[in-house]
Amino acid sequence: MIDPAEAATDRVLFARKALIETAFLVGLRARLDPEPLDDDYAALLDQVEGIAARPSYQELIARDEAALLLYAGTYAALRLCGREAPEFRRVITQAAAGGYAAVFERIPYRQLDLLHTLELCGVQHTLPTMDDVLPFTLLCNSPNVVKLADRDIYAITHTIFYATDFGLREPRWPRDFDPGAAVELLEALLDLTLGQENADLVGELLCCLLCLGVRDSEEACRAWEFLAAAQEADGRVNGPPGVVHPGLADGDDAYRHWATGYHTTIVAALAALLDRSPRVVRRDRQSAPQVRSTVEQPLRRAVVWLADTSRRHDPATCLPAAAAVAYAAEALGEPELARPLLLDFSERLADADVGVWQGHGMEVVGEFAFGLRAHGITCSSLDMFLKSTAAAVELLDRVPPQAAYNVQRLVGLGLISPRRAAALIDDGADAPHSAPGTAATDLPDAWKNYHLGHIAGIVRDSARTGRAQHRITRDAVAFLLAQQSSCGAFGRPACDDPTIRERTMMSWTQSVVTALAAVHAACGTALTAPLSQP
Repeated sequence: MIDPAEAATDRVLFARKALIETAFLVGLRARLDPEPLDDDYAALLDQVEGIAARPSYQELIARDEAALLLYAGTYAALRLCGREAPEFRRVITQAAAGGYAAVFERIPYRQLDLLHTLELCGVQHTLPTMDDVLPFTLLCNSPNVVKLADRDIYAITHTIFYATDFGLREPRWPRDFDPGAAVELLEALLDLTLGQENADLVGELLCCLLCLGVRDSEEACRAWEFLAAAQEADGRVNGPPGVVHPGLADGDDAYRHWATGYHTTIVAALAALLDRSPRVVRRDRQSAPQVRSTVEQPLRRAVVWLADTSRRHDPATCLPAAAAVAYAAEALGEPELARPLLLDFSERLADADVGVWQGHGMEVVGEFAFGLRAHGITCSSLDMFLKSTAAAVELLDRVPPQAAYNVQRLVGLGLISPRRAAALIDDGADAPHSAPGTAATDLPDAWKNYHLGHIAGIVRDSARTGRAQHRITRDAVAFLLAQQSSCGAFGRPACDDPTIRERTMMSWTQSVVTALAAVHAACGTALTAPLSQP
């Protein structure tokens, strides 16, 4: 499978990649573990050495200099195992000094790959050092977790592999780089990739924590459990979808089975090597930076805009916006921001049909009612709806788990007693919000598709369950704040129709206001009493 000479034409490049990665695992085994190679590793080494000894393999370097690393990595692995190949080294050295293979434009982490490989090959060069390249990497520039695609995560993991020499050295990080923040970043990415069940990235991120000397990570423990559960009886660990282009398999199930699992299996083996190696650094965990999300001013501006804009629209349609304004104003400790809107809507909805209230559900209606009550404002049609709803609930023996939150709403409004509510609700019934650890996995796709409402919902739920200061939540909040316009509204509709623009921005702002209010409340910056939750 890893011999390019035996691969079909459309599989040759894949075989070369698999060869170098297999070779490198063997080389790292020799480097990280002082014990002699066991039979499996020795057999792999013999196979790699046999392939690399062929002129048809070595001399391709001179004919395809852009692919230098595909071959140099194989030589580096042989060298780490004490299998010197002088002619192979000579071809690599000539290519590296030839004015192209080592100097054509590479993105930073690929440049680190080159430098690390040449170092392991023992090939001299005059290129900038790793210390010079590191400041330009994604890792060292505070990336936003929400925006990272799989290829970006691989750029981060490989930067750590090369900079730390797979845990064997302490890099000279840029002056403003915080290793504690890097660990926090890796753990946040583990959170996301575990939720996505991407064993390949989970394995690489786990390796990175080990390369940084981290041994006391809750996320790393979860990663080990996940990989152990994913491993098959023969040791194989299946990779994520898309590892092999469907056209490469051509109905060959045996090839597909190998090709979709070989890399992830190598990564899992590397994690085990790093974990047990006496040579890999171990150090005390460095604390993550203490960062507090400051959302008060953006939230206030958004509340003012949403309240003013909503008054120009039909209250039956804009009731969710009014509920969001009431909740956020309370969170800010400035209930007067909501009062004009609440007065206006209460008057215009005084004779509203019951269908208006039923159409929005108790989450919205309940928060609107809380807002009115805080200001001593009444709305006759709303009062009638709430009383009839409470009376109907009283007649039930039990309520389904998804209705538990709404029953608690009625308790908060004084329409059902806490004792009666306890009798109606099953023990352990959950609120209707998604668990943040699960929902957060949707963030990258939501960012990619500009689904601000979805992102805001995840932020809201995360804040309510104690994760307001988690790296994932903070980065999601940072993205949302960057979408606020000068008027206070959130979102960039990218359209020119004024009506569509305003309607879209109202929807987004309503969602973001609720999310930021939850973050503000969770951070305890303005609260003197418990808040209701819309």
